[in-house]
Amino acid sequence: MTTSPPRRGLNELVTRFWSWAAPAYDAAFLQHWVYRPAQDELIAQLRAHQPARVADIACGTGILADRIERELQPGTVYGVDMSAGMLNEAKARSSRVHWLTGPAEQLPFDDGALDAVVTSSAFHFFDQPAAVREFYRVLAPGGMAAVTALSPRHPLPMSRLFGGRWAPAHQPRPEEIRAMFTDAGFDVRDQHRVARPAWTLVVSDLLTVGIKP
Repeated sequence: MTTSPPRRGLNELVTRFWSWAAPAYDAAFLQHWVYRPAQDELIAQLRAHQPARVADIACGTGILADRIERELQPGTVYGVDMSAGMLNEAKARSSRVHWLTGPAEQLPFDDGALDAVVTSSAFHFFDQPAAVREFYRVLAPGGMAAVTALSPRHPLPMSRLFGGRWAPAHQPRPEEIRAMFTDAGFDVRDQHRVARPAWTLVVSDLLTVGIKP
């Protein structure tokens, strides 16, 4: 599937922003309350699946990929991101993770090269159906794709102002994410809301786990 020009423009804008903002991304408060709950869910899924070759897509400054390598010690861990600024921070964090440049919709892996693909708190930036199909392509049979995605419990009023470019696909409903997975060929094994402290529930993210038959 060819990515539309508006989406390419959005990807370029996001990449430039995060290259500039990468140092602030690691702020302890932001990581602990916003990103850590979703990352904990993905770590638990990987621990249960026990993959040998894992890739964290849109890895940012490498916090999750580094945790995967240190806590689970699979054979090989990759971190993939489009932002040079993010990857510079990631490379300083760990020399054991393999850091690669690339978009979620065109991953730098051969067919069937991985046993697990994860992505945390970045799915809303992707061309989502194309990314899920790409996850399927790079996984070996039996491989797992686990995605945490912003998915509001109720429609966001602001989304109506931006039209189809932002809604509903930008922050899809649970049934839409499930359909993306099944359309790509996955068996959906789990889907549930990420557990969060009550006062942080304004961040409403959803875990979806698919297995490649």
